[in-house]
Amino acid sequence: MALAPRLPHGWEERWQREKEQRRRAIEEGGEKLEEANRKLKWIVEFNNRRMGAKGRMQEEGEEQSEEEEVQMHCRHAHPRELFHALEELRASALLTDLTLRTADGAGMHAHSAIMAATCSALRQHLQSGDGGRGSAGERGGGVVEFAYTGAIAGLNRDTLAQIRAAGLALGARRVLELCSVEEEKGGGAEGGTGGGAEECRISAETQMELTLSSVRELWMERLGCDVELEVEGRRFPAHRPVLAACSDYFRGMFCSGMRESAQRVVTLQLVGGEELEALLSCSYSGTLGLGWGGVFELTCSALQLQIQPALLLCLRFLRSRMDARSCLDVAAFAEAYGLADLRKLAEDFLLINFQEVAATPKFLDLPGERLLEVIGCDGLCAASELPVFRAVVAWLEAEPEERLRWAPPLMAAVRFPLMTFREFCEVRAVNLGMEVSGAGEVQLYGSALSQFGFPVSDGRDPCRVRRPKDALILVGGDRLDPELGRRPSRQLWFAHALHTRTGLVKEVEWRLLGEMPEPARFRHGLGVLGGQLYVIGGCHFYAKSDTLKSAYRYDPLKGSWHRLADLRENRSNFSLVVREGLLYAIGGDRDINNNMDSVECYCPDTDCWSLARPLDQPLSGHAAVVWEGEIFVSGGFNCRYECLVSMFLYHPQRGSTVLSGMAGDRALHCMESLRGRLYVAGGVCNLRTYYTDQLACEAYDPRSDAWSSLEPLPLPHVSAASAVLEGRLYVLGGYCMEDSSDTELLHRYHPLSQRWENMGRMPGPNTDIRACLCRLPTHLRQ
Repeated sequence: MALAPRLPHGWEERWQREKEQRRRAIEEGGEKLEEANRKLKWIVEFNNRRMGAKGRMQEEGEEQSEEEEVQMHCRHAHPRELFHALEELRASALLTDLTLRTADGAGMHAHSAIMAATCSALRQHLQSGDGGRGSAGERGGGVVEFAYTGAIAGLNRDTLAQIRAAGLALGARRVLELCSVEEEKGGGAEGGTGGGAEECRISAETQMELTLSSVRELWMERLGCDVELEVEGRRFPAHRPVLAACSDYFRGMFCSGMRESAQRVVTLQLVGGEELEALLSCSYSGTLGLGWGGVFELTCSALQLQIQPALLLCLRFLRSRMDARSCLDVAAFAEAYGLADLRKLAEDFLLINFQEVAATPKFLDLPGERLLEVIGCDGLCAASELPVFRAVVAWLEAEPEERLRWAPPLMAAVRFPLMTFREFCEVRAVNLGMEVSGAGEVQLYGSALSQFGFPVSDGRDPCRVRRPKDALILVGGDRLDPELGRRPSRQLWFAHALHTRTGLVKEVEWRLLGEMPEPARFRHGLGVLGGQLYVIGGCHFYAKSDTLKSAYRYDPLKGSWHRLADLRENRSNFSLVVREGLLYAIGGDRDINNNMDSVECYCPDTDCWSLARPLDQPLSGHAAVVWEGEIFVSGGFNCRYECLVSMFLYHPQRGSTVLSGMAGDRALHCMESLRGRLYVAGGVCNLRTYYTDQLACEAYDPRSDAWSSLEPLPLPHVSAASAVLEGRLYVLGGYCMEDSSDTELLHRYHPLSQRWENMGRMPGPNTDIRACLCRLPTHLRQ
C-alpha cells in the first residue's frame, strides 16, 4: 500500500486542476458508455436477419469450409495507439495504482502493469504481491516516460547519470541500454569510438512493441490483473488500464464511478466467451484471427464493448475481403449497426458485381424492397439487361406464392427497352412458361413487355449510367491527324460516367480535365501517390534529341501543376511504379534505338532522384506492376530490340529474380494486377524478322508462378494505356502495327465472364498514352 507523498509547493492548485481533468474524463467516458449500450439493441435484429443466410451457408458444403478458414491480421499501429491512450490516463491520474517516489519525496503516479513491463524490480513486487510503492531515484520521471513512450526526451549528457541511477534502482534494463547508447554517442562527439551508437539505437516504436510484449506476458501469467470479466460462467483476468485504453466502454465503466469500478469481478452480457477471449488477446497484442465463419460475431462483440483495435481489424477485413458470397451479409450487418461507410461500400460492391452476386444462394434471401432498389439503380452493372431479368425471375420462383405481389413492380424496374430482339425472345419464352402455371400470372409482364422497340413514355433515356468513385484519367499521348500527321498532346481526360445502352452497346462519357505544362508528351511515365498525379519523362516529338527528363506533379483538388526535380537521365518508353511511398522509373529508351538498364527512385519528401540497383539487361517497352509490395516486370525489348517472353521480380536493393516466362513474346504491352493475378494484353511480338500485333492475352499467378491463356483481344492495342476500374481491366487506345492506324476504341475485360467488351471510343489522343485512377473533386463530377 502506497504511503501518502509529501505535499509539494502549489499542491492545492495542481489538485484542483487534476480534479477538473478527472471530471471531464468521467463525463466523456459516461457518454461513450451510453453510446455503446445503445448499439446492443441491434444484435437480436441482425441475428434474426442472418438466419436465412446461415441456413443456406450450411447447404454450400465445400464453400462453407473455405469461409471458416481463419487467418491472423495485425494492426501495426496498435502499440503506439495503446500507449498514447495509457499516457493520457496516467496524466489524468485515472486507474493509476502505483506511486513512485523520487529522492526529494515527490510522488509520480503510474500503472503498475505498465511499469512492471519495463522494470524488473517492480515485476518482482507484483510477483510477491507487494505492489503500489517503489523508489525511482532523482530522475525517475525519465523511466516513467520511457515506459509510456519508448523514449526519454530529456536524456542528454547532463541528465545521463541521474537517469542511469533511476534505471538501476528500478531494474529498467532497456533504459540502461539507452543510457549506454547516449554515452557512446557523446564519446563519439568528442572523438571517441562511439560512431556506431546511432545504429544501435532502437526506435521508440520498437520499444513500445517490446513493452507491449512484456505487458502481454504479465497478462498471460495473471500478474497485476486487477479485474476479472465473467462471461458464460468463465472468468477472464485483465488489467483495467489496458481495457480502458482500448475501449471507451470499459473507460466509462471504470472511470465514471459506476459500481463496476470497485468490483473485482464484472459480469458482461450478450458477449460470448470465445469472442471475449479473442478481443482481450487483440487488446494485448494488436493481432486478431479472422475468417468469414466468425467475423460477424467478433465485430458484434467489438462494437458492443467498443474495443477499438479489434473493431478496426474487423472492419478492415470486411472491406478488403468482401466478395460475391459475403457482400449481402456485410450490407445487412452494416445497416443493422449504422455503419454508413461500410454499408455504402457493400451496396456499391453489389451494384458493380451484380451478375456474380445474383448467382449466389444468398441473393434469393434479399427482401423485395431491397431487390427493387438494386435493379432500379442507374449504377447497376450488367453485361446487358437480360441478366437483370433472369435474376428477378429466379428470385420470384424461389418463393412464388409469397413473392407474387412483387412481380409487377420488379418487372417494371427491368429496363426492357435496352434489350435486343434475341433477348426479347428469351423473355417471351419465360413469360409464356409462367402463363400456363396459373391464370393469375398472365398479366404480370404485359405492361413491361409492351415497352420493347418503343421509347420510354416520359422521354427519359433508359440507359444505365454509372459514375465510379475513382476517375479513370488519361494523360498525354498522340494521335494521327490526316492533315498534320502525328500530333503529341498535353490533354488530360477523365471518364465521368459509364453508359450501358441497348444489348451490349456501351460507351464512356469523357470530360476534359485540363492540360499539362509545355511541352506535350507521350511515352512518358504516370503514377499516383498521395492522391496526386506524377508525370515523368517521355518524348515531346519523334527526333533522337526529343526525349525528356522533366517531371511534374498535378494536384486534382487545386487543379495546379508543380515542377519537380528532373530525372538523372532522359528517359522514355519506360515503366513507372509506386512502391512504399517512392516512385521507380525502370529502364526505358535514352533516345532512339538506345535503351538502358538503369532504375531511378524519386522521394517526394526530398524532391530528389537517386539510382537504385540496375536491371540485368537494358530494357524498354516493358510493363511493370506492384503486387503485395513486389515489383513484377514483363516482356519488353532487349538491347537488340527483340521482344521478350521474360517475367522477373525486381527489388531496388537485391536486383532481379527470374520467374516463369510468358507463352508468347511481347513489348509495348499492358500489365495490370486484378484479383490476385497479373494480366498482360496487347503490344507487339516478333514474327520472323519484323514485328506484328500481339492479340493473345495471358494471366500470371504469382503464388504458383504459372501462366494461363485468356481470350485474345478483338483489335490490336500497341502502346496502349491500361487501368483496373471496379474489378475490370481496361485497355485503351494504341495503334495497329500492320498499317500504323490508330486504335480509337477501348476494351474492357471481366474475369467473371472472361470476355472482352467494346466500351466505345477514345476522347482524343490514342497512342503512347498513359492512364491511372484518382479521386477528383466533387465539382468536377457533377
